Amino acid sequence: MRFLLRRFQRLVIVMAAVTFVTFILVNVLPGDVAYEMAGMDASEAEVAEIREEIGLNRPLPIRYLEWVGGVFTGDWGRSFINEEDVWHAITQRFPVSIELMLLAQVMALALAVPMGMISAYRPDSRADRIIAGVAFASVSMPSFMTGLLLIYFFSLTLGWLPATGYEPLSAGLWANLKPMILPALSLALVEWTVLMRTLRAEMIGVLQEDYISLARAKGMSNARILWGHALRPSSFTMLTILGLQVARLMGGTIIIEQIFGIPGVGRLLIHAVYTRDFIVIQGCVTFFALAFVLVNFAVDIAYAWLDPRVRQGGKAHG
Repeated sequence: MRFLLRRFQRLVIVMAAVTFVTFILVNVLPGDVAYEMAGMDASEAEVAEIREEIGLNRPLPIRYLEWVGGVFTGDWGRSFINEEDVWHAITQRFPVSIELMLLAQVMALALAVPMGMISAYRPDSRADRIIAGVAFASVSMPSFMTGLLLIYFFSLTLGWLPATGYEPLSAGLWANLKPMILPALSLALVEWTVLMRTLRAEMIGVLQEDYISLARAKGMSNARILWGHALRPSSFTMLTILGLQVARLMGGTIIIEQIFGIPGVGRLLIHAVYTRDFIVIQGCVTFFALAFVLVNFAVDIAYAWLDPRVRQGGKAHG
C-alpha cells in the first residue's frame, strides 16, 4: 500500500503541473479564438463582446481554477467553435487513437522480442549485425516519413492496403484493421528498435547467470531457456521503456492520424490548434497527460509484480 500511495502522489503532482503549465502556454499562444468565432469582417466591438461572453477577459488564475473545478465535476467545457462538449468529443475519438497505439505497440513487441532474443543468444554474430543494421535504418526515419513511404509502396504501387480512411469495428474485424495496418506499422517501425536493443542488452547478462547454465546442463532446449527462463528477468527495463513510449506514441499519433485521415484525438487536437479553440486544446492535452501517467502507474505496478524488490524498496531499484 505504501508503494501504491507513493506512486499515486506522483501521479497527482504530475497532473497538477501539466494542467497548470498547459493552461498558461495555451493562453499565451498567438491568435484569438474570438476572431475565429466572429469572422474576418467583424468589428473590434463584436470581438470584444465575444471575449466577454466566453470569459476570455477574466484573469487567468480565475479561469484556470474554474476549469479545474469543472474537470473534477466532469465538466471539461464546450468548444468555442461548435459548442461540442469537450469530454464527449474526446471520448468519442479516443477508442480510435487507443486502437492505433495498441496495434503499434503490439507490432513493435512482435518485432522487438524475437529479434532481441536472437541478437542476445548469438551476440556479434552475422544475424546480430544484420538485425542491428535494420534497426539503425528503421530508427533513422521519423514516423511520418515512414508512413509516406509505406503509402507509396503498399497503397500506390502495390494497391494492397488503403492509404487513408477508417472503418469502425462494427463494419467487421478485417474492414476495421485493414486501414489501420499502415499507420500502426509507421509507428511500430520507429519504436521497436529501442525495445529490441534494451532486451538484447539485458538478456546477454541474464544468459550468463548460473541458473541458465544449470538449465543447459539439464538438457533444456534453447527455445525453452530463452522463453521460459531468460525472457522474464530480462524484461524489467523493457517494461519501463514501454511506459515511456506511451508519450512518444501519443505524439506520433497526432501526426500519423493527420497523414492517414484517422478520426482520433490527435486529429481533434490539430483542428483545435488551427481554429485557436483553447478549451479543446486544454482538454486534449490533459487527457493525453492523464492517459500517460495512468499507463506509467500500471507499468510501475507490473514492475513491482515482476521484481518484489521494487515494492519492498530494495537497494537494487532505489
